[in-house]
Amino acid sequence: MADSHFIIVAIDGGAASGKSSTSRTLSERFNLLHVDTGSFYRAITAEMLRRNVPSSDLAAVKAAVERVQLGTRVEGRSARMEIDGRVSGDEIRSGEVNAHVSHFAAIPEIRGALLAYQRGQANVARANGFRGLVMEGRDIGSVIFPDADFRFFLHADPEERARRRANEGQRDSIAERDRLDSSRKTAPLACPPGAISIDTTFLTLPEVVDKMAAPIAARLGVR
Repeated sequence: MADSHFIIVAIDGGAASGKSSTSRTLSERFNLLHVDTGSFYRAITAEMLRRNVPSSDLAAVKAAVERVQLGTRVEGRSARMEIDGRVSGDEIRSGEVNAHVSHFAAIPEIRGALLAYQRGQANVARANGFRGLVMEGRDIGSVIFPDADFRFFLHADPEERARRRANEGQRDSIAERDRLDSSRKTAPLACPPGAISIDTTFLTLPEVVDKMAAPIAARLGVR
């Protein structure tokens, strides 16, 4: 990237592949702003559902998205999306949002509306004194920051990911979300060429983090 003292780490992968846990840990270890773009799409989905806008009505979705005002609230080391000045709560992890988020995330108008917003999180990180940005999602290393300093792609066996979701007390159709996320026409879920692919199925969180942290620490000259 242009600023050699500011790094961007892109982490992609399917649901429950380990993106959030590793991103938060890297954020703490290297003083990076953590951005969970999945929560952005969940927040938008919850907002559309609140407004009774179905994903099948593309004209209504486009009109609704054009009206919302997006902002960012930094809480600790995490960036939270504000929609019209409000930050979403636990409703973005509800079963209803789980069932609809992949459908809304596949809409080009929504992805287009969030593109500049997501890239703008690097400026938020700089303005708040972070050493860099760690952003997780499904198209970060391929679309949002294809020139990121570090690009990782996490994956794991679907059964293991379903087990992780169950242990979190969440119900999520892993296989169906994988199908929808991987088959959408706009920014499908895929390992970007040149990204470091890590299978997390049989690895502990510290083991996965160590694999990711090693090249980052070497670049920053820290342990």
